Amino acid sequence: MNQFFQHKVVVVTGGTSGIGKAIAEEALKLGAAVAVCGRKQEALDQLQASLQSNRLLTCVADVSKEEDCKRFIEQTLQRFGRLDILVNNAGISMRALFKDAEVKVLQQLMDINFWGTVYCSKFALPEIIKQKGTIVGVSSIAGYRGLPGRTGYSASKFAMQGFLEALRTENLHTGVNVMWVCPGFTASNIRNTALNQHGAAQGDTPLDEGKLMSSEEVAQHTLKAIAKRKRTLVLTGQGKLTVFMSRMFASLADKLVFNHFKKEPGSPLQ
Repeated sequence: MNQFFQHKVVVVTGGTSGIGKAIAEEALKLGAAVAVCGRKQEALDQLQASLQSNRLLTCVADVSKEEDCKRFIEQTLQRFGRLDILVNNAGISMRALFKDAEVKVLQQLMDINFWGTVYCSKFALPEIIKQKGTIVGVSSIAGYRGLPGRTGYSASKFAMQGFLEALRTENLHTGVNVMWVCPGFTASNIRNTALNQHGAAQGDTPLDEGKLMSSEEVAQHTLKAIAKRKRTLVLTGQGKLTVFMSRMFASLADKLVFNHFKKEPGSPLQ
Protein backbone atom coordinates (compact mmCIF):
# COMPACT_ATOMS: atom_id res chain seq x y z
CA MET A 1 0.00 0.00 0.00
CA ASN A 2 2.91 2.34 0.68
CA GLN A 3 3.94 2.45 -2.98
CA PHE A 4 0.40 3.13 -4.14
CA PHE A 5 0.25 6.48 -2.33
CA GLN A 6 3.79 7.62 -3.17
CA HIS A 7 3.64 10.91 -5.12
CA LYS A 8 -0.15 10.96 -5.17
CA VAL A 9 -2.24 13.95 -4.09
CA VAL A 10 -5.03 13.20 -1.65
CA VAL A 11 -7.74 15.78 -0.93
CA VAL A 12 -9.70 15.43 2.33
CA THR A 13 -12.68 17.61 3.22
CA GLY A 14 -13.41 18.17 6.89
CA GLY A 15 -9.91 17.03 7.74
CA THR A 16 -9.21 18.84 11.01
CA SER A 17 -10.68 16.20 13.33
CA GLY A 18 -11.97 12.65 13.54
CA ILE A 19 -11.84 10.37 10.51
CA GLY A 20 -10.75 13.14 8.14
CA LYS A 21 -7.76 14.08 10.25
CA ALA A 22 -6.77 10.43 10.66
CA ILE A 23 -6.94 9.89 6.88
CA ALA A 24 -4.78 12.96 6.27
CA GLU A 25 -2.18 11.83 8.82
CA GLU A 26 -2.03 8.27 7.47
CA ALA A 27 -1.83 9.41 3.84
CA LEU A 28 1.13 11.64 4.69
CA LYS A 29 2.85 8.69 6.36
CA LEU A 30 2.35 6.68 3.18
CA GLY A 31 4.10 9.31 1.07
CA ALA A 32 1.20 11.25 -0.39
CA ALA A 33 0.79 15.01 -0.59
CA VAL A 34 -2.39 16.00 1.21
CA ALA A 35 -4.77 18.95 0.93
CA VAL A 36 -7.21 19.46 3.80
CA CYS A 37 -10.06 21.90 4.19
CA GLY A 38 -11.98 22.95 7.28
CA ARG A 39 -14.20 25.81 8.34
CA LYS A 40 -11.96 27.17 11.10
CA GLN A 41 -8.52 28.67 10.51
CA GLU A 42 -7.52 27.92 14.10
CA ALA A 43 -8.13 24.20 13.66
CA LEU A 44 -6.19 24.20 10.38
CA ASP A 45 -3.28 25.99 12.06
CA GLN A 46 -3.26 23.36 14.80
CA LEU A 47 -3.19 20.61 12.18
CA GLN A 48 -0.26 22.25 10.41
CA ALA A 49 1.60 22.62 13.70
CA SER A 50 1.02 18.99 14.70
CA LEU A 51 1.95 17.42 11.35
CA GLN A 52 4.67 19.85 10.24
CA SER A 53 4.89 18.60 6.66
CA ASN A 54 5.70 20.51 3.47
CA ARG A 55 3.42 18.02 1.72
CA LEU A 56 0.38 19.37 3.59
CA LEU A 57 -1.86 22.15 2.29
CA THR A 58 -4.64 23.53 4.47
CA CYS A 59 -7.45 25.75 3.22
CA VAL A 60 -10.43 27.40 4.87
CA ALA A 61 -13.57 26.18 3.13
CA ASP A 62 -17.20 25.52 3.99
CA VAL A 63 -18.24 22.64 1.73
CA SER A 64 -21.87 23.76 1.81
CA LYS A 65 -20.75 26.72 -0.34
CA GLU A 66 -20.06 25.97 -3.99
CA GLU A 67 -17.47 28.76 -4.40
CA ASP A 68 -15.51 27.54 -1.37
CA CYS A 69 -15.31 24.05 -2.86
CA LYS A 70 -14.18 25.42 -6.22
CA ARG A 71 -11.49 27.55 -4.58
CA PHE A 72 -10.26 24.62 -2.48
CA ILE A 73 -9.80 22.37 -5.51
CA GLU A 74 -8.13 25.19 -7.46
CA GLN A 75 -5.70 25.87 -4.59
CA THR A 76 -4.83 22.17 -4.46
CA LEU A 77 -4.03 22.08 -8.18
CA GLN A 78 -2.01 25.29 -7.96
CA ARG A 79 0.07 23.89 -5.09
CA PHE A 80 0.60 20.29 -6.22
CA GLY A 81 -0.18 20.32 -9.94
CA ARG A 82 -2.43 17.28 -9.82
CA LEU A 83 -5.20 15.56 -7.85
CA ASP A 84 -5.48 11.78 -7.58
CA ILE A 85 -7.86 11.00 -4.72
CA LEU A 86 -10.77 13.01 -3.33
CA VAL A 87 -12.12 11.95 0.06
CA ASN A 88 -15.48 13.60 0.72
CA ASN A 89 -15.40 13.34 4.49
CA ALA A 90 -16.92 16.61 5.76
CA GLY A 91 -20.17 15.86 7.51
CA ILE A 92 -22.52 16.65 10.35
CA SER A 93 -25.17 14.62 12.16
CA MET A 94 -28.37 15.31 14.09
CA ARG A 95 -30.49 13.83 16.86
CA ALA A 96 -34.15 14.82 17.02
CA LEU A 97 -37.49 13.40 15.97
CA PHE A 98 -38.71 14.71 12.63
CA LYS A 99 -41.91 16.04 14.21
CA ASP A 100 -39.82 18.22 16.53
CA ALA A 101 -37.02 19.25 14.18
CA GLU A 102 -36.99 22.55 12.33
CA VAL A 103 -36.73 22.11 8.56
CA LYS A 104 -33.54 24.21 8.52
CA VAL A 105 -31.78 21.39 10.40
CA LEU A 106 -32.44 18.92 7.59
CA GLN A 107 -31.47 21.54 5.01
CA GLN A 108 -28.15 22.12 6.76
CA LEU A 109 -27.34 18.42 6.78
CA MET A 110 -28.15 18.12 3.08
CA ASP A 111 -26.05 21.20 2.29
CA ILE A 112 -22.97 19.81 4.02
CA ASN A 113 -23.24 16.03 3.65
CA PHE A 114 -24.76 15.82 0.18
CA TRP A 115 -24.09 19.09 -1.65
CA GLY A 116 -20.57 19.29 -0.24
CA THR A 117 -19.86 15.94 -1.88
CA VAL A 118 -21.45 17.05 -5.14
CA TYR A 119 -19.57 20.37 -5.31
CA CYS A 120 -16.13 18.97 -4.55
CA SER A 121 -16.62 15.99 -6.85
CA LYS A 122 -17.76 18.27 -9.69
CA PHE A 123 -14.69 20.48 -9.53
CA ALA A 124 -12.23 17.62 -8.94
CA LEU A 125 -13.62 15.24 -11.56
CA PRO A 126 -11.74 16.52 -14.65
CA GLU A 127 -8.40 16.01 -12.89
CA ILE A 128 -9.54 12.71 -11.35
CA ILE A 129 -10.40 11.47 -14.86
CA LYS A 130 -7.01 12.65 -16.14
CA GLN A 131 -5.19 10.74 -13.39
CA LYS A 132 -7.60 7.76 -13.45
CA GLY A 133 -8.01 8.38 -9.75
CA THR A 134 -10.58 7.79 -7.05
CA ILE A 135 -13.53 9.66 -5.54
CA VAL A 136 -14.55 8.53 -2.06
CA GLY A 137 -17.58 9.37 0.03
CA VAL A 138 -17.38 8.78 3.78
CA SER A 139 -20.96 7.72 4.31
CA SER A 140 -22.62 5.77 7.12
CA ILE A 141 -24.75 2.78 7.91
CA ALA A 142 -27.45 5.47 7.81
CA GLY A 143 -26.92 5.46 4.05
CA TYR A 144 -28.31 1.92 3.92
CA ARG A 145 -30.76 2.01 6.82
CA GLY A 146 -32.88 4.97 7.94
CA LEU A 147 -32.16 5.67 11.62
CA PRO A 148 -34.82 7.08 13.96
CA GLY A 149 -34.03 10.51 15.35
CA ARG A 150 -31.68 11.07 12.43
CA THR A 151 -33.98 11.65 9.46
CA GLY A 152 -31.87 14.43 7.97
CA TYR A 153 -28.64 12.50 8.44
CA SER A 154 -30.08 9.35 6.89
CA ALA A 155 -31.53 11.30 3.96
CA SER A 156 -28.20 13.00 3.27
CA LYS A 157 -26.27 9.73 3.34
CA PHE A 158 -28.81 7.92 1.14
CA ALA A 159 -28.49 10.82 -1.29
CA MET A 160 -24.69 10.70 -1.16
CA GLN A 161 -24.59 6.99 -1.91
CA GLY A 162 -27.11 7.27 -4.74
CA PHE A 163 -25.09 10.09 -6.28
CA LEU A 164 -21.81 8.18 -5.97
CA GLU A 165 -23.30 4.96 -7.35
CA ALA A 166 -24.58 6.82 -10.41
CA LEU A 167 -21.23 8.59 -10.80
CA ARG A 168 -19.41 5.28 -10.53
CA THR A 169 -21.57 3.77 -13.26
CA GLU A 170 -21.03 6.77 -15.53
CA ASN A 171 -17.27 6.27 -15.16
CA LEU A 172 -17.06 2.51 -15.62
CA HIS A 173 -14.87 2.98 -18.69
CA THR A 174 -12.88 6.10 -17.80
CA GLY A 175 -10.48 4.47 -15.34
CA VAL A 176 -11.99 6.39 -12.42
CA ASN A 177 -12.96 4.49 -9.27
CA VAL A 178 -15.85 5.74 -7.14
CA MET A 179 -16.44 4.21 -3.72
CA TRP A 180 -18.22 4.88 -0.45
CA VAL A 181 -17.19 3.95 3.06
CA CYS A 182 -19.63 3.20 5.88
CA PRO A 183 -17.67 3.20 9.14
CA GLY A 184 -20.43 2.26 11.57
CA PHE A 185 -20.18 3.88 15.01
CA THR A 186 -16.74 5.47 15.29
CA ALA A 187 -15.01 7.32 18.10
CA SER A 188 -15.03 10.86 16.69
CA ASN A 189 -16.58 14.21 17.49
CA ILE A 190 -19.47 13.92 15.02
CA ARG A 191 -21.94 13.12 17.81
CA ASN A 192 -20.71 16.01 19.92
CA THR A 193 -21.37 18.40 17.05
CA ALA A 194 -24.64 16.72 16.03
CA LEU A 195 -27.50 19.20 15.76
CA ASN A 196 -30.56 19.16 17.99
CA GLN A 197 -34.07 19.99 16.80
CA HIS A 198 -33.26 23.71 16.68
CA GLY A 199 -29.93 23.41 14.85
CA ALA A 200 -27.64 23.88 17.87
CA ALA A 201 -24.82 21.42 18.64
CA GLN A 202 -25.98 18.88 21.24
CA GLY A 203 -22.56 19.07 22.89
CA ASP A 204 -22.35 15.52 24.19
CA THR A 205 -22.46 11.95 22.92
CA PRO A 206 -24.98 9.25 23.86
CA LEU A 207 -22.44 6.50 23.21
CA ASP A 208 -19.46 5.08 25.08
CA GLU A 209 -16.73 6.31 22.72
CA GLY A 210 -14.17 3.99 24.32
CA LYS A 211 -15.99 0.93 22.94
CA LEU A 212 -16.13 2.19 19.35
CA MET A 213 -13.74 1.74 16.44
CA SER A 214 -11.11 4.48 16.46
CA SER A 215 -10.77 7.07 13.71
CA GLU A 216 -7.27 5.76 13.07
CA GLU A 217 -8.59 2.25 12.40
CA VAL A 218 -11.21 3.63 10.02
CA ALA A 219 -8.53 5.63 8.20
CA GLN A 220 -6.31 2.58 7.74
CA HIS A 221 -9.19 0.46 6.41
CA THR A 222 -10.27 3.29 4.10
CA LEU A 223 -6.82 3.82 2.57
CA LYS A 224 -6.39 0.07 2.03
CA ALA A 225 -9.77 0.01 0.24
CA ILE A 226 -8.70 2.98 -1.92
CA ALA A 227 -5.48 1.21 -2.87
CA LYS A 228 -7.47 -1.90 -3.82
CA ARG A 229 -10.00 0.27 -5.72
CA LYS A 230 -12.95 -1.25 -3.92
CA ARG A 231 -16.55 -0.32 -4.60
CA THR A 232 -17.83 -0.21 -1.03
CA LEU A 233 -16.48 -0.66 2.46
CA VAL A 234 -18.75 -1.42 5.41
CA LEU A 235 -16.96 -1.53 8.76
CA THR A 236 -17.73 -3.15 12.14
CA GLY A 237 -19.70 -6.33 12.73
CA GLN A 238 -22.69 -4.31 13.89
CA GLY A 239 -22.62 -2.27 10.70
CA LYS A 240 -22.43 -5.31 8.44
CA LEU A 241 -25.22 -7.03 10.35
CA THR A 242 -27.43 -3.94 10.11
CA VAL A 243 -26.99 -3.71 6.35
CA PHE A 244 -27.70 -7.44 5.94
CA MET A 245 -30.80 -7.35 8.16
CA SER A 246 -32.15 -4.28 6.39
CA ARG A 247 -31.85 -6.01 3.02
CA MET A 248 -33.13 -9.44 4.00
CA PHE A 249 -35.47 -8.84 6.97
CA ALA A 250 -36.62 -5.23 6.67
CA SER A 251 -39.61 -5.40 9.05
CA LEU A 252 -37.59 -7.12 11.76
CA ALA A 253 -34.83 -4.56 11.25
CA ASP A 254 -37.37 -1.77 11.88
CA LYS A 255 -38.10 -3.17 15.33
CA LEU A 256 -34.49 -3.94 16.22
CA VAL A 257 -33.27 -0.49 15.15
CA PHE A 258 -36.08 1.25 17.04
CA ASN A 259 -35.33 -0.68 20.22
CA HIS A 260 -31.59 -0.06 19.89
CA PHE A 261 -31.91 3.69 19.56
CA LYS A 262 -34.61 3.91 22.22
CA LYS A 263 -32.02 2.68 24.74
CA GLU A 264 -29.64 5.57 24.06
CA PRO A 265 -29.19 8.01 26.97
CA GLY A 266 -31.57 10.92 26.37
CA SER A 267 -33.10 9.23 23.31
CA PRO A 268 -35.91 11.25 21.71
CA LEU A 269 -37.73 7.93 21.24
CA GLN A 270 -38.32 7.54 24.98
